Amino acid sequence: MRIITGIYKGRRFDIPRSFKARPTTDFAKENLFNVLNGYIDFDDAVALDLFSGTGSITLELASRGCDQVISVEMDRDHHAFIKECLGKLNTDKCIALRGDAFRFVKSCHQKFDFIFADPPYALKEIDNIPQLIFEKDILKDGGIFVLEHGKNNDFSGNAHFVEHRAYGSVNFSIFKAEEKVDVQPIPTDAL
Repeated sequence: MRIITGIYKGRRFDIPRSFKARPTTDFAKENLFNVLNGYIDFDDAVALDLFSGTGSITLELASRGCDQVISVEMDRDHHAFIKECLGKLNTDKCIALRGDAFRFVKSCHQKFDFIFADPPYALKEIDNIPQLIFEKDILKDGGIFVLEHGKNNDFSGNAHFVEHRAYGSVNFSIFKAEEKVDVQPIPTDAL
């Protein structure tokens, strides 16, 4: 697993062969971040990586200058691996949590500029994830949510859906939170 760009560019981490998680391929990750650069500036962003797996996206976000990255992974060994990788980077910008991603979202009171979720493609609740993210209102105004999924999922009917990208067998659906416009009343003495 390799960090594509940023302050930790080129750093590599060997994933144990026993892991079930598949890291997002370098090809897909690089292309996705090229697209995301048109939507979000990662410098000083607050990000959430759900179903973190090997931590590939967490490490990439830290390298790209995020002010804080929260990584949520349920598997004990994967969580320990993410913590080990973060220790090797010696960064204080990341918090690796071991827990259920759905429970985390349901109890979260923080808002994020960027959320990435890479659940198992066969997860039966995968179609509910975008709805949950927006119901719980954990994206900041104009924030971006990316869901990695298999080819058989179609999220284009979601009100927040922006676009779909496919790189080989890896599919990403991109969603955006509404940007609320603060309308100031016109002073009566200006009329």
